Amino acid sequence: MANQSRSLTTQRKSPLAWVGGKSKLTSTIIPLIPKHTCYVEVFAGAAWVLFRKDASKVEVINDINGDLICLYRVIQNHLEEFVRYFKWSLVSREEFARLQRIDESTLTDIQRAARFYYLVKNAFGAKIVSQSYGVSNSTKPRLNLLRLEEDLSEAHLRLSQVNIENLPYHELIKRYDGKDVFFYIDPPYWNCENDYGKNLFTKADFEHLRDLLKACQGKWLISINNVPEIRELFAGYEFKEVKTRYSISMNEGKQVTELLIANYKLE
Repeated sequence: MANQSRSLTTQRKSPLAWVGGKSKLTSTIIPLIPKHTCYVEVFAGAAWVLFRKDASKVEVINDINGDLICLYRVIQNHLEEFVRYFKWSLVSREEFARLQRIDESTLTDIQRAARFYYLVKNAFGAKIVSQSYGVSNSTKPRLNLLRLEEDLSEAHLRLSQVNIENLPYHELIKRYDGKDVFFYIDPPYWNCENDYGKNLFTKADFEHLRDLLKACQGKWLISINNVPEIRELFAGYEFKEVKTRYSISMNEGKQVTELLIANYKLE
């Protein structure tokens, strides 16, 4: 079995800031990944673990957010055209509002990806719902259009051999499960389910996810907030508490305890 993913490359970055992104936990999570042939991220989001780990023989990232998946596919296959779209763009409140008003069903894939990228990069708290223009009197804008190609080139190369899926989590797990498969699972936090869209993931889905994972042939690791309800749902599995700090929120810098849950021994 291939096991090329335990090495951590902290210089590599995700192209996105993201609510619930795991940039600060990659140094903890990646060394815990067991031997595998196929690596699958079930709820990719910003896919920080994928971008910072070494490549596995087969790699899959998945998310139910069609705009996000469109962006990853465009970065993977059409980076030059994507960068060209921004040639005459400005970072401004007016442009942010204009893009919010656009009906995305009228856009090409490149236009759709560019719109999504611009809005998330410039939104307060990197939100994907209820977005407002993020401006600060102490920090620069997160989107630097002059460095766009430079910032995205590494992501383009890293995604070149990655399978990018847009499936419900239960379909993805059933499709890719196998004895040499490792699933990294980073679902919405308990009590934060609507941060990614209303009713896309509910409390009932936590129980459904647990039941799916009970039948898994492969190994899996979940990262989630440390709350009693989650501990009760996944009782009997391996738990590991880890300290981290929020990187994108009103509580930025606040230390919190996250919970890692696995169906194998966590050292």
